Amino acid sequence: MANLQPVQVKSKRSIRVLFPMLTVFIGFFIFGFSENVKGPAIPRIQTDFHLDEMQIGTLLSLNSLGYLLACSFTAFLVRKWGVKWVSALSFGLMALTGVLMFFSRTYPALSGSYFLMYIGNGMLEIALAVLAAQIFVKNMGTMMNLAHFFYGLSSIVAPMLATGLMTLTVEGHTLDWRGMYLVILLLSLIPMIPALLGHFPVKNVAEEDRIPVKSFMRDPVIWLLVAILSFGVISEMAVGGWLVNFLEKAYRWDTSTASGMLSAFFLCFTFARLVAGPITDKIGYTLSLIIFAGFTGICTFAAILAGEPGAALFAIAGVGIAPVYPTVMALIADRYRGNSDTAISFIVTMIGVGSVLGNYLIGAITDGIKLLFITSQGSEIGLLRGLQAGYSFIGFCAVICSLASLILYLYLKKRKELL
Repeated sequence: MANLQPVQVKSKRSIRVLFPMLTVFIGFFIFGFSENVKGPAIPRIQTDFHLDEMQIGTLLSLNSLGYLLACSFTAFLVRKWGVKWVSALSFGLMALTGVLMFFSRTYPALSGSYFLMYIGNGMLEIALAVLAAQIFVKNMGTMMNLAHFFYGLSSIVAPMLATGLMTLTVEGHTLDWRGMYLVILLLSLIPMIPALLGHFPVKNVAEEDRIPVKSFMRDPVIWLLVAILSFGVISEMAVGGWLVNFLEKAYRWDTSTASGMLSAFFLCFTFARLVAGPITDKIGYTLSLIIFAGFTGICTFAAILAGEPGAALFAIAGVGIAPVYPTVMALIADRYRGNSDTAISFIVTMIGVGSVLGNYLIGAITDGIKLLFITSQGSEIGLLRGLQAGYSFIGFCAVICSLASLILYLYLKKRKELL
């Protein structure tokens, strides 16, 4: 019996240590749902509230301010309360927004609910990134891509699930987009269980060993990473909000078919994250970023130029953009060990600004070009050209991401600091 006791204690300890990893994997899985069900929902929201494309872009941009706000204070909360409680709080907040969204009947109420959801998403983004940087110490590129693979996995299902739930009838009542958001966001309660039960690593870094934010602001590498992630995130996240809208209005696809193409994008996206990690560890972070982001830019422009027959290229573009975010997170964790929470918080806060401007610009470009062509070629051609111009901006962001990665590669190679 005396010999069994240490084994039992070790077993319990192993189970508790497993919970942080489950929190990361399940957390990213739920995060993928919350971020990517909006594609099929936005056209319905647009119809309900009589919004134009620029208003949709403004809605997404203004509510991204909630994400930006969360990024600015989450690192402080992590240091104050610990990543365990911040993770649990973010999951609970996301579940609450599902309830608020269900009862929203006015545009301001919807905007407020979206704003709160983005705060929860922002907190979760930082918390999961910090936790992943703490628990993954070997093969960082592979493990970060694997963690984000779960985000892509749920993103494949999200558009089709959202479409199915919006048409589901329960006791004579169709769930529509409000009921769909309620169901999806209540799933956030699931990863709260390992978050609350787990034994999370505590890294006590002495104050004198901490790099202050002012020092980060003087580091050219940080600003290059901000540029890479800002344009990369716009190119990645904008697809979930604009691809279904583009296919429905430009090519007259029905919602199910358009949502299927978005799911195909996330299928390619997820596959890439599953296989890209070992490639990244082999050829290096910065070289990987140049190749992957450039591939996405080429695919996006080719899809637009080819018209409807080339629509599959929109999905294939997911192969390139998928590894960008986790690869940058791996680079940060590797380069700024012991200060990864501050670095991640600073960079993600900065890219939040880019996300806000990105969605606004897509909407503004779409409406501006549409009006320009309507006067000369009619409303149908005007709408098509506007949608093409707006979506081209997504491809343009991928190209800029690749070019910024090239600059980072040359800078680090010159200093013999390539990772």
